[in-house]
Amino acid sequence: MTSTEGPIRVLVVEDDPVAADAHRLYVGRVPGFAVAGTAHSRAEALRVLERVEVDLLLLDLYLPDGHGLQLVRSLRAAGHGADVIAVTSARDLTMVREGVSLGVVQYVLKPFTFATLRDRLVRYAEFRATAGEASGQEEVDRALSTLRAPQPTALPKGLSAPTLQAVTRTLRSSPTGVTASAAAEAVGISRITARRYLEHLVTTGRAERTPQYGQIGRPELQYRWVDSRR
Repeated sequence: MTSTEGPIRVLVVEDDPVAADAHRLYVGRVPGFAVAGTAHSRAEALRVLERVEVDLLLLDLYLPDGHGLQLVRSLRAAGHGADVIAVTSARDLTMVREGVSLGVVQYVLKPFTFATLRDRLVRYAEFRATAGEASGQEEVDRALSTLRAPQPTALPKGLSAPTLQAVTRTLRSSPTGVTASAAAEAVGISRITARRYLEHLVTTGRAERTPQYGQIGRPELQYRWVDSRR
C-alpha cells in the first residue's frame, strides 16, 4: 500500500541495529519524510509491510535471510508498488541493472553521510511530486534527471563554491597533480586554504593525495584529480 498525501512513509530495512538506528535518524531529519518502521531481515520486512502503509523502502541488499532484491521481487509479485532506495557496499553493476528493472530508484553506497541520503530523498520527493501528462520529450527528460542526477551536497563550513571551482580547475588542468603551495599560487589563496579545498576533494572521492619525496625536509603532499565523471 502507498499513500498519496502526507509525509512519505519510509521502511528502513537494515540488519545492523546500529546502522538501522542511524538511518532512522537520517530519514527523520528530512522534511516531508516519516519513518514507518524498521526491519532487520527480509521476513520481518514482509511482516511490517502487511500491516503498515509504506511508500519507500530504504533497503540494505545483504540481509541475514536473503538478498534484498529477493524481497523486492516478492513485493512486485504481490502487486506492492513501494519504491526502493537500495543501500549497499557492493559495486556490482550487474546487480544495479537488475535492481533498476525491479523498480529500485536510487542506490546509496556505504558508508554514506546524512547529506548524501538527504540529497537522494529530496530528489526522490521532487520526482514523486511530478504529476500530470508531459508535454513532450524534454519534460520527461527533466523529470527523470531530477531523480537520476543528484546535485552536489552542501559544502563544509568555511568553503565557498567559487573557490572550490577554481581549485578544481587548477587540479584538473595538471595531469601530474599539484601541491597545496602550487594550487594556492594559481588560485591566489593561502597554502592552508588551498589544502582545505584539496582535502575536501579527497574526502569526496574526486582527488587522491600521495607524498612527494626527493626534497630535503618533510615531503609535501601531491594531489591528483581522479573523478572522471566531472
